[in-house]
Amino acid sequence: MKPPLAEQMRPKSLSEVVGQPHLTGEDGFVTNVVKLGTPLSIILWGPPGCGKTSIARLYAKAFSMRFKSISAVFSGIADIKKIVQEIQETPLLGTGTVLFVDEIHRFNKAQQDAFLPYLENGTIILVGATAENPSFHLNNALLSRVRVLTLRTLDDQALEQLLGRFEAQQKVLPLTVDARKNLIHLAQGDGRYLLNLVENLHGISTDKLLNTEDLTLYLQKRSPQFDRDGDYHYNLISALHKSVRGSDPDASLYWFCRMLEGGEEPLFLARRIIRMASEDIGLADPQALQIALAAKDSYEMLGSPEGELALAEAVLYLALAPKSDALYKAYSRARIAAAETTHLIPPLIILNAPTKLMKDSGYGSGYQYDHDLPAAFSGQNYFPLEMERETFYKPLERGFEREMKKRIEYFERLRKEINED
Repeated sequence: MKPPLAEQMRPKSLSEVVGQPHLTGEDGFVTNVVKLGTPLSIILWGPPGCGKTSIARLYAKAFSMRFKSISAVFSGIADIKKIVQEIQETPLLGTGTVLFVDEIHRFNKAQQDAFLPYLENGTIILVGATAENPSFHLNNALLSRVRVLTLRTLDDQALEQLLGRFEAQQKVLPLTVDARKNLIHLAQGDGRYLLNLVENLHGISTDKLLNTEDLTLYLQKRSPQFDRDGDYHYNLISALHKSVRGSDPDASLYWFCRMLEGGEEPLFLARRIIRMASEDIGLADPQALQIALAAKDSYEMLGSPEGELALAEAVLYLALAPKSDALYKAYSRARIAAAETTHLIPPLIILNAPTKLMKDSGYGSGYQYDHDLPAAFSGQNYFPLEMERETFYKPLERGFEREMKKRIEYFERLRKEINED
């Protein structure tokens, strides 16, 4: 039985790796390491199908080192010790061993620590591969002993190179120009997936060129890249949030739809939309929060897909609303002040006195009922007596906050007049 086409088409040297010139090109990092002749332990971080495994194998080959591999999906500390023992018991003269660990982010801290002594004594050169951000998934002890190399999603030019290499070695694909472009588009930057698609077309016998419509008869649309628990999830929600904050309705709607296409839970998006309304708009447009809440209620009433339109409406409204982080900053300042003054009690003047003892102790003494006063404002001090009055909320000259600023200035003027009297 033949190996899969993606395995057959692996590059034979670092110079044949496509789409990663910053690593394997003439002046790429990996190329220069090989030229220097001193292998380093590295972590290859990049999306699926960008060449991580191929580079790991070619890295070992370039140094004439033995190549051993394990997957963190199926392995534990016992497997690490076993393979290291095999390496130590069967040394090869004049060479070392590259230990390739696929999905290395799946190892926990203790399992990652198991590599450290073997890295220190030079038993292995570690090459790890991961699609997840090493900063979040690998511990500092391991990161301090390796170099993290970032791989790029393969662009259309790199994918076209893969197609050309296949056609040069095996057969020309019977595709129209548009069908060829569509085939590359279906791969979405994943070289392995592209070759899997080609393998599906490989056995087709036809006298005519296949067009885009013909492709749909043989190929299935790829499921969108998405992982609710991985970095992709957080990257997309960050893109959505920042697009809304940046007042770009089209980009906001795009990232919103990308998450829905990937299978994101719409109620998660509804919660984040509510958060955006308070964090990035606040009182510059108080209606934003109401629309966000209404969108959540609408979705809960209608479900998918009908209710998703209400969430889209909220995304567009928030993207085009006047922006202000004054509320967010005021809350942050107040939280800090509150945390630093938890020992201070409210002034007695604004405390209730339900008992005679409390009344005799001065609770509520001198309190002025604001509604009975001109302008319904007493100007009393409501902060702890030991604490200087602070200004947490500083409205901006945007949207409805212009009105809030006028109100603050109005009450400040009244307070000053009362204190002067």
